[in-house]
Amino acid sequence: MAVRPGAPCWVSLTTHDRQATEGFYGGALGWSFQEGALAPEFRVATVAGRPVAGLNEAAAARGLPVRWTVFFLVEDVDKASELMAECGGTVAVGPLETGSGRTVVGADPCGAAFGLWQGEAPAEWSAGAEDAPVQLSLHTCEPDAVAAFYSAVLGWPRDSARWPYADLRGDARPGNADPETCPRWEIAFRTPDPDETVAAAVRRGGRALSAPEGAQERRSTLADPHGALFTVVAAQGCPPATAGR
Repeated sequence: MAVRPGAPCWVSLTTHDRQATEGFYGGALGWSFQEGALAPEFRVATVAGRPVAGLNEAAAARGLPVRWTVFFLVEDVDKASELMAECGGTVAVGPLETGSGRTVVGADPCGAAFGLWQGEAPAEWSAGAEDAPVQLSLHTCEPDAVAAFYSAVLGWPRDSARWPYADLRGDARPGNADPETCPRWEIAFRTPDPDETVAAAVRRGGRALSAPEGAQERRSTLADPHGALFTVVAAQGCPPATAGR
């Protein structure tokens, strides 16, 4: 299925140590890794042969912090980056050529970081749907302002209740020392057993910032050994993965 402009098209982790990062996520989430199509420094994580996420060691060399970033597809990254600035966001990197496409990394008016991508998107990847490998939530301090921002930049509805790809949560506190409560895009990966995933992550140097919550979802937020935040959530019918014990 072709990815529509404005839709999330990929999530990628900026890392300073690819081998250690692959060891952590491979052991905790059961991911396998292969070379990406963009360049040798780009790696693709898969579960049961299905693409889940990317690792980017090159981005760290450009001064980007270690973190997970969601990218949204746009038809014209130059125009979209101009809209970002005009609507109160910031552009940190780009627009620049990346492999066969062009990209921008910046933040919305509250400081939640995200990226834009102009180019071919992975056809087998999606976010939000029940069978998708990833769920997205935006934690913000100004729901109305950021809803207007993403409406202008990505063409999303001004009413966040009608957002097709993500949930909007007005629970962020700017400037808070706790990174979990700062404005951010929360990237949640589906896993057959979040409790075991959390235990496997902690054994490999990660930190559990919240215990698995909810009878069905068992949602838990973690930090990997380098400090990048991510969330795991249960999903029936997701591809099987074997976390290291």
